[in-house]
Amino acid sequence: MKQNIAIVAGGCFWGVEYYFKRMDGVTTTSVGYIGGHQDNPNYLDVCSHNTGHLEALKIEFDPAKTDYQSVLKLFFEIHDSTQANGQGPDIGPQYLSAIFYLDDEQKQEAEQVIGLLKDNGINPVTKLLPVTTFWPAEDYHQNYYEKQQKQPYCHRWQKIF
Repeated sequence: MKQNIAIVAGGCFWGVEYYFKRMDGVTTTSVGYIGGHQDNPNYLDVCSHNTGHLEALKIEFDPAKTDYQSVLKLFFEIHDSTQANGQGPDIGPQYLSAIFYLDDEQKQEAEQVIGLLKDNGINPVTKLLPVTTFWPAEDYHQNYYEKQQKQPYCHRWQKIF
């Protein structure tokens, strides 16, 4: 079975993961760090704002059940892509909105979805960036809300598409 991968950053990675774990067709999620200049960063490093990394989610999905554009549409429905300095109450450069594309096809699809948002009067500040090394976060961050039996405080789903 062929798997596809998407990597997105939309604020606190716990909340982003919470929603994607519930998406039909998503087979695996992993929270982590991407986009910075330090090898093997940890949570404290990223929170220091000295590494350049964003909190992100690596999503593996079954293309027989969903597609990349559907993944991106959910991404935009679970965070405020117009907030430039963080996400909800989480402020700081590690919480910015970004899509890390793996190839030109993903970049073009992301541009199309962003175009749909703009056509609907939404002006996202989401950055489109080529993928760099994705560093998995510490084990205690993985599946955080399931372990804590809680729901996200900084993300909520809102139908846009």
